[in-house]
Amino acid sequence: MIIGVPKERREPEARVAASPETVGRLVALGQQVWIERGAGAGSLWSDAEYQQKGATLVEAEEIWERADIVLKVQRPTDAEMPLLRHGQVLVGMLDPYPNRAQVAAYAERGVTAFALELLPRTTRAQAMDVLSSQANLAGFRAMLEAMTAYRRVVPMMMTAAGTVTPAKVFVIGAGVAGLQAIATARRMGAVVSATDVRPAAKQEIESLGARFVGYIPEDAATAGGYARPLTAEELERQRQVLADHIRSQDIVVTTAQVPGRPAPRIVTAGMVRSMKPGAVILDMAVESGGNVEGSRPGETVEMDGVTILGPRNLPSRVAPTASQLYAKNLLNFLSLLVPEGANEVHIDTNDELVAATLLTRGGSIVHPNFQS
Repeated sequence: MIIGVPKERREPEARVAASPETVGRLVALGQQVWIERGAGAGSLWSDAEYQQKGATLVEAEEIWERADIVLKVQRPTDAEMPLLRHGQVLVGMLDPYPNRAQVAAYAERGVTAFALELLPRTTRAQAMDVLSSQANLAGFRAMLEAMTAYRRVVPMMMTAAGTVTPAKVFVIGAGVAGLQAIATARRMGAVVSATDVRPAAKQEIESLGARFVGYIPEDAATAGGYARPLTAEELERQRQVLADHIRSQDIVVTTAQVPGRPAPRIVTAGMVRSMKPGAVILDMAVESGGNVEGSRPGETVEMDGVTILGPRNLPSRVAPTASQLYAKNLLNFLSLLVPEGANEVHIDTNDELVAATLLTRGGSIVHPNFQS
């Protein structure tokens, strides 16, 4: 069986869906692994490193023509869609909710498509959890980006010329990305506070040495561990609590997202304007609608002396590490589809992880969330 890994073609994307390590593991299990030439360059892996682990270097067209399974980081581009073959298995972060037409196109082409961001938040799924592995790195990078844009020193410094007070950092949303952002800010010596609406988050925030700010509505967490959408009344109450706190902060990082829905608008233009000149806000949810009024994907916006950052694809900015973890996530997921010694794909829809991620099969959309 041939497992193919094409180079990612969406910008900005430097990650790749297989590492030399995971290639070696797959080859040892008896699989052929075809890697597009140059696919790992953005993650600092050479073609020679892949070859040393047993990969075959090919052109992209050969992967789409011959591979039984295609591994991707991001969903196929418009140019790649016509290359998908009937019966081919596609595995990656396919972003299905805002791209339902593409889900339908997978079915029309007879592709068996798996969207790994649909994995449930269970203990068994942890080793395959692409959202967590990538969000962890995104939270780290987000805090570094925000601190780089901040034109003052972050930690407290005691010098002969006087004492420099530490920066005040506020993190909105304490999921995987938010907790890593908190931990990074703490390591850098900032005074950190954070908020989240999920009951478990308060304890997690405080366990990292940050101060909890805000309030927690009843039943604010879903069964999957995400925050549910807040009602208009709850959102307004949250904004009132945050407005007083934000005006004294130097750096704000927002991470709040709800799967399958636009990101909640939390920080208003009025809150931004209440902050002192030189303050920095980084909106990690900018690509799904944004938590911050005025943020724009891929742009830096100035609003009354406050800098608003809207970086796209933060994991790609630490591509070697992000690819290493993502490739391991994929390897673990493939163990569900290709048992050791198997020479064909085995799809067990009684397996909750397989069923949760399977979008299309046999010319039909099979995931209930995407059936019309």
